[in-house]
Amino acid sequence: MLSWVVTFLIIALIAGILGFGGLAGASIEIAKIIFFVAIVLFLVSAVIGFARGRNRV
Repeated sequence: MLSWVVTFLIIALIAGILGFGGLAGASIEIAKIIFFVAIVLFLVSAVIGFARGRNRV
């Protein structure tokens, strides 16, 4: 998922350099959304893993 973020950021940078402002803005927004989804999924996974680890002890 984080590789998608990097891909969209690279697309946004190239589009921004070439003057495609709309495409660059859209790519940045997509990258932000995917990044925050990845962070939320990581936190949920960490909390679940931590909760399961405590039950085993």
